[in-house]
Amino acid sequence: MKEAQVEEAAAQELERIRAFALTYRRLREEIGKRIVGQARIVDDLLTAVLTRGHALLIGVPGLAKTLLVRTLGEILELKFSRVQFTPDLMPADITGTEVLEEDRTTGRRVFRFVEGPLFANLVLADEVNRAPPKTQAALLQAMQERTVSVGPQTYPLPDPFFVLATQNPIEQEGTYPLPEAQLDRFMFALHVDYPSHDEERRIALETTGRPLVPLEKMLDGKGVRELQDMAVRLAVSEHVADYAVRLTRASRPKTDAAPDFVRQYVAWGAGPRAVQYLVLGAKARAVLEGTANVSCGHIRDVAPIVLRHRVLTNFAAEADNVDSDRIVARLLEHVPESGT
Repeated sequence: MKEAQVEEAAAQELERIRAFALTYRRLREEIGKRIVGQARIVDDLLTAVLTRGHALLIGVPGLAKTLLVRTLGEILELKFSRVQFTPDLMPADITGTEVLEEDRTTGRRVFRFVEGPLFANLVLADEVNRAPPKTQAALLQAMQERTVSVGPQTYPLPDPFFVLATQNPIEQEGTYPLPEAQLDRFMFALHVDYPSHDEERRIALETTGRPLVPLEKMLDGKGVRELQDMAVRLAVSEHVADYAVRLTRASRPKTDAAPDFVRQYVAWGAGPRAVQYLVLGAKARAVLEGTANVSCGHIRDVAPIVLRHRVLTNFAAEADNVDSDRIVARLLEHVPESGT
């Protein structure tokens, strides 16, 4: 009887996964009403949402990074907040601050906390690398702990909570490079590229003659949390987990598993958080496909966006024009799915 109950529960879970896969197709269609192309980036952002992860979108201005994040927040019916990061932005500008108020009934003066823009479900940190280190540290606490500290008090942030940040890779004047500790808090680093010729023609025809179309709201905060729980519950075989571990360990130049090109070009490899994100990302990819079977193929699918900002190259790599993306691609060719 117990075995039958387990099988029934597994069947119900699979049915819920397949139902969401259908919803996801509709969600992509809704996003397509606003965003031309960028289908892969949409998949990556939804993968981050399903795993409670944060994402860094890297691309030149004008590629609809901000519009994409705003559209995602509108469809998911989440509280959305945008912060334009500037060199004069202070921590209190994003966390909130305490204001002194007078109680008219008693005449006493008391402090009241006024929430900042971080108190939202979906926070767009525009040009995040323009903020000074103090403000980046405040954002780092929010990303990692999902809390905000103001004075002696610590305040919890809403659930769900995501930071989707943008960064311009060209203009670096007046910027503060993100420290490795903060980069590691981003589950994915997504490179937003130029649209194709056909996509750019659609942009010219469809976005210059009419206002933004209203979108159907698909999921609220409760629905997002249920999907997150469903993705986390997916079982992962030891074989798939071992592949994620071997792929990550091969990126570290001082380990026996490191291939020669890693020893030559890499200063620091990915840490254990990369293994966690590889497995979580693979689970979310399986849910988006409507399957409960997490495979090594799902690991390979998310590996470039999980590892690219965690593999730090050295001077030899810079001299030979070898970036982290090329190293991750070679790692995927070098590390077999089977450990034998």
